[in-house]
Amino acid sequence: MSTDLTFITNEPGHNLRDRFGILLRDDTRYFDCLVGYFFISGFYKLYPALENVEKIRILVGLRTDRTAYDLVQKAKEQGELTLKSHASAKEQVSNDVLGELEKSGDSAEIETGVHKFVQWIRSGKLEIKAYPSENLHAKVYIMTFAE
Repeated sequence: MSTDLTFITNEPGHNLRDRFGILLRDDTRYFDCLVGYFFISGFYKLYPALENVEKIRILVGLRTDRTAYDLVQKAKEQGELTLKSHASAKEQVSNDVLGELEKSGDSAEIETGVHKFVQWIRSGKLEIKAYPSENLHAKVYIMTFAE
């Protein structure tokens, strides 16, 4: 059992990507999180630490970007994906965000992250839901390990 109680901060070595690389081990079965924001252009930085996780569920409390929303909708249309969210939350997400990927750099890393995002949505490994009231900004990361 790990006794690592280091906080996730914006400081080098303690940021989300670095900490996930340490905390998400090969025996991490489920990963659930609540975040205020989710942007597809940053997904490429995190997905390598999540590769071996069986199921990932993300609840976005404030905002996601238009690209992430569109990718979820496209993946849902092309496969058997159940994304349960209030219609008003979906509409709000759709209306509030701009094409964040259009503003981000054009790189192979980001493109790989987008492909991984779509693949995981289609397979059911990744679920993303938007909280309808957009009043959640807390960050909670829950990891369940195989026994």
